[in-house]
Amino acid sequence: VAHKRAFGADAVPACYEDLEKTDVIFLTGSNAAYAHPIVFQRIVKAQKERGIKVVVIDPRRTASCDIADLHLALKPGSDAYFYNGLLCYLADNNLLDQQYISTHCDGFEEALKTARSQVPDLESAANYCDIPLADIAKAYRWFGEHERVVTLFSQGINQSSSGVDKGNAIINCHLATGKIGKEGAAPFSITGQPNAMGGREVGGLANQLAAHMGFNPHDIEIVETFWNAPNIVRQEGLKAVDLFDAIHRGDVKAIWIMGTNPVVSMPNANKVREALKRCEMVVVSECVANTDTAKMANVLLPATTWGEKFGTVTNSERTISLQRPFLTAPGEALNDWQIISRFACKMGFAANFDYQSQYQIFAEHAALSGFKQEQSNHRAFDISGLKNIDEKSYQELPPTQWPVSENHTSSSKRLFSDGQFFTANGRAKLIPISARFPERTAKAKQFVMNSGRIRDQWHTMTRTGKAPRLLSHISEPYVQMHPNDAAQLDIFDGQLVQCSNLSARYIGRAKVSTDQRQGEIFVPMHWNDAYTSAGRAGALVLDIVDPLCGQPEFKHSPVNVTKYQAGYHGMLLSTAVLDALPFDYWSKIPCDRGQAFYFATPTAIEDKQSWLQSQFIELSDWVTMDDGAGGYRALGFKDDRLCVAFHLSSTSEILPNHSWLSQQLGEFIPTTERFTLLASRPGDQENSPGPIVCACFQVGENQINAEIENGANSVEALGETLKCGTNCGSCIPELSNWLATKSLEKTA
Repeated sequence: VAHKRAFGADAVPACYEDLEKTDVIFLTGSNAAYAHPIVFQRIVKAQKERGIKVVVIDPRRTASCDIADLHLALKPGSDAYFYNGLLCYLADNNLLDQQYISTHCDGFEEALKTARSQVPDLESAANYCDIPLADIAKAYRWFGEHERVVTLFSQGINQSSSGVDKGNAIINCHLATGKIGKEGAAPFSITGQPNAMGGREVGGLANQLAAHMGFNPHDIEIVETFWNAPNIVRQEGLKAVDLFDAIHRGDVKAIWIMGTNPVVSMPNANKVREALKRCEMVVVSECVANTDTAKMANVLLPATTWGEKFGTVTNSERTISLQRPFLTAPGEALNDWQIISRFACKMGFAANFDYQSQYQIFAEHAALSGFKQEQSNHRAFDISGLKNIDEKSYQELPPTQWPVSENHTSSSKRLFSDGQFFTANGRAKLIPISARFPERTAKAKQFVMNSGRIRDQWHTMTRTGKAPRLLSHISEPYVQMHPNDAAQLDIFDGQLVQCSNLSARYIGRAKVSTDQRQGEIFVPMHWNDAYTSAGRAGALVLDIVDPLCGQPEFKHSPVNVTKYQAGYHGMLLSTAVLDALPFDYWSKIPCDRGQAFYFATPTAIEDKQSWLQSQFIELSDWVTMDDGAGGYRALGFKDDRLCVAFHLSSTSEILPNHSWLSQQLGEFIPTTERFTLLASRPGDQENSPGPIVCACFQVGENQINAEIENGANSVEALGETLKCGTNCGSCIPELSNWLATKSLEKTA
């Protein structure tokens, strides 16, 4: 096929080659250990084999810091100051590539002048970023003195009201040193979503047309001509935040939402929900019926999910891969392209949407990518060499890295290796960056809230939340905070904490750790109304956005933080399905044989047994224990099988972990063992795995400790006996840290 003629059959994607052959990797605003575990393990391997240096730039100490030669816990929002300071350092220490700048770049002098006006020296950079002077000097020196440097940047850079500036500040430093388009040297945006690159290729943004074209007269004319579409829109659409503002005002009367959950994921999420309530027509295409957004739909369309789809996706290294379904679409579910085509036909556009197969859409997409390409010098994307693909070739399409041009002259697997860029004059443009902090800063007694991913969950949990093993590591929403802040608020590890902003609140368990900077907190972004009563972190995020890209300030929201005043704490396990509990705080956890809830309430449940019987009217066989001091336990049975377990306490510390007890749900329990079961833990603790560390193979702390006692002294050794760390690899940083801790305990 065309890509073999263009690249050669043994072409290796540039990203992986760069990671393996670089000298220094800067992980900037990226916790790759959790968010990109496969890429992270390649970095670990390269570090072991070649001794590459790893610098992590992140306000928090994350799992990615376990391999860091240097961790820079910079002040949130100061990234552009850091890179402006780096540009000045490079200039002052004769570490620029003057020949590359003069031959291939424009705008260097103005970019440097602007950087100098803000961050003229190391001291200024250290002060802006709140980093020790020696550490920032070391990082700058490593960047400047090594020829091969890769900067992997992700949502910690992008999700900012000045995210475009931060990205450009990074690119400026790579251009000024010629560390771009070369083996082991690149600024690399490692995306936060699967197929983010593919979405942009087909124009999946409000300010883009298909095939990397924008809303300028030249590109509009190309798309208009190719599709014979004289009524083509001639100006950018509304970006996400602006769109929901327009819906809220009543300017937009109808919206079609496909495969996303904005009621959870958007900033100021309660306003988004209110906007959808006001909207006259809300259409939602989804594979899950009860998401927070699907509940707002006037029309809910069943769409296929990834395991049922047949089509291509593109990763960040420009490799197009064919995804084949392994499940048959259930019921009336259709692929998105089929739903859209049917809708277009109903609108009278049948001739333009007469697609019978995915390959026809792909071939049309490929043809557009090369249409009048010779008239453009600003488009990198070109797969016109695949425009004549037939169905058989499409179904056998191997991983293909673009560009794949029609005349097969594009033969470089690495963009910019020739110093040519996709601008009018072919030269790169350095952008003058006036760094700035977020608009809203925390007031007295407020905290800066950072939000992001945790290890085993994905986005808004609509699918990962259904898997019991993925909630075995972290079961509830949490709030990570520094010990000094916790002490000031009289909060202990594991206690419930309430965060509030924008008339919304978030409740989670305190995780007290020096990994978090003082005056700042971190909360996971995933929980939604189906899994907890007050866990939508997006509802607390200000809807302040980058003026160019529209990206919200997810990493910097001023919030109020207080200890949650709970009179009683409880745990409920049930084989019956319950959507929610009638308590102020609850968090639901799916189990293999039912579900578990942790809950809290400011007031007492007066008649506990009557309440239980009202909730589970089919049960009449109960065993209860009341200690008279606020502690209460009950077990409900049907045909001698455990159906309900209930625990209530005046303190959260007395509550057991649900893991072991959940395995008893549905089991036959002899009468003689019922009171033993009230203890909610196995009589022989050695047979319990303990708190789960490896979600893939359900390996717990007790098992890991036992293997370490038996002589296991490496992650590999643990993997050989327990399998932990041998699948996705995301638990490896925690295993490494566990081994280090145990080693210190032995030497103490």
